[in-house]
Amino acid sequence: MNDCASMPADWVNPLRDKRDKRMPRIAGPCAVVIFGVTGDLARKKLMPAIYDLANRGLLPPTFALVGFARRDWADEDFGQVVYDAVKQHARTPFRQEVWDRLAEGIRFVQGTFDDEASFSSLKETLHTLDEERGTGGNHAFYLSIPPNAFPQVCGQLSKSGLADKPDGCWSRVVIEKPFGHDLKSAEALNGVVNSVFPESSVFRIDHYLGKETVQNILALRFANEMFEPVWNSHYVDSVQITMAEDIGLGGRGGYYDGVGAARDVIQNHLLQLLALTAMEEPVSFSPSELQAEKIKVLSASALAEPLDETTARGQYTAGWQGGEKVVGLLDEEGFSKTSTTETFAAITVDVDTRRWAGVPFYLRTGKRLGRRVTEIALIFKRAPHLPFDATMTEELGQNALVIRVQPDEGITLRFGSKVPGNAMEVRDVSMDFSYGSAFAEESPEAYERLILDVLLGEPSLFPVNAEVELAWKILDPALENWASHGKPDPYESGGWGPQSAIDMLARSGREWRRP
Repeated sequence: MNDCASMPADWVNPLRDKRDKRMPRIAGPCAVVIFGVTGDLARKKLMPAIYDLANRGLLPPTFALVGFARRDWADEDFGQVVYDAVKQHARTPFRQEVWDRLAEGIRFVQGTFDDEASFSSLKETLHTLDEERGTGGNHAFYLSIPPNAFPQVCGQLSKSGLADKPDGCWSRVVIEKPFGHDLKSAEALNGVVNSVFPESSVFRIDHYLGKETVQNILALRFANEMFEPVWNSHYVDSVQITMAEDIGLGGRGGYYDGVGAARDVIQNHLLQLLALTAMEEPVSFSPSELQAEKIKVLSASALAEPLDETTARGQYTAGWQGGEKVVGLLDEEGFSKTSTTETFAAITVDVDTRRWAGVPFYLRTGKRLGRRVTEIALIFKRAPHLPFDATMTEELGQNALVIRVQPDEGITLRFGSKVPGNAMEVRDVSMDFSYGSAFAEESPEAYERLILDVLLGEPSLFPVNAEVELAWKILDPALENWASHGKPDPYESGGWGPQSAIDMLARSGREWRRP
């Protein structure tokens, strides 16, 4: 049997009715290699997502999963690890026949990143799977490992020949964030990865882009004529993008200290949400067209000045959360008492385009905030003339269109309506759309969509080099400014951030929306 399958990389189920474009594409013959299989990400997200894809019939019968780690495991030991992860974390119901088919393709390679013999063994294992199982010479390497190990693993994949494929086969690498810690390091990291894999074979995972509600931004904007006329500076006063968490570090102190909220969330998740919200309509939804429009927006974006007034950062202190007393950041395990790592960050971004000139984009993220929520809120300008007495509209706020990314996925439209009764009194009301109540089908987990897209070679939802580097170019001035300004401002756990974040909007007569 040839190393490379005769079927192309974008192979689909031959039984599919070609007239039904709603049918999902199914991955062709392939194997996924996970580096870092002993970590939480692999156990809680990657392995369950692979099972869920198999359970939905989206993986080929010839699919193989290979784990790489230093543990002294046999194939059966790794199979048990995958089984336990699936039973505990899979989204779809467990079916024995699906598991039995998946388990036939599970293999394990013991090794370390600095050992060439380990990668020779990996190459031999993959070759055997190609010959015996029919994985077709198509291999995806998932680097669920710290970024400082990327160069070493990529170098070994290059030396062993695993990164190079003949015509008809593919070799792809999947990278988890963070993509560097500033612009300079991101450029260096991209250089290392691209010296081994061409950009078309690099898939940088931002799991937020795999969420149904994030993809629905495109549908909301470009499938509905009613929103386009008001999606601009003539009607929009400001845009607020919030990712709030109600948890603390939960044992992640070793990773988080020195990274902080801005690098962890704003540089990737929130700036990607900004790009999708502010971009122009693409010519098509092909990956190159979609990425081109996002790059245009990020190229036109910069932090508003002066940075001392348009950015804010904070560290959570002790307080009450969910009825429980919680400790502050500096009392969390793994943190120095003198740490200046922020757990809350907020920035103001100006998008210098014809559509958005003069509209501030406020981005904020934090831990130990009032509740867990991610949303994009377009806050509209007030009506230029209100033919009412002041008492009639004193409870009327600004119109808003809110896209809820998580946890209660949906869209809310806030507008003014008359209160029933004899008097003319106008008050805010909400019109609400919820995914959970509108569709019978449960949304797939983000990693399901993204892993399948990797296997299909569909890069639309993955940031390219330019997007990563432009995002750092936007954020770096704030990081440099904060580094020279001592400690972050304190804020009590269970609240909504430090006073400096409230002042940031108050200077222009605005206030943060309470999610």
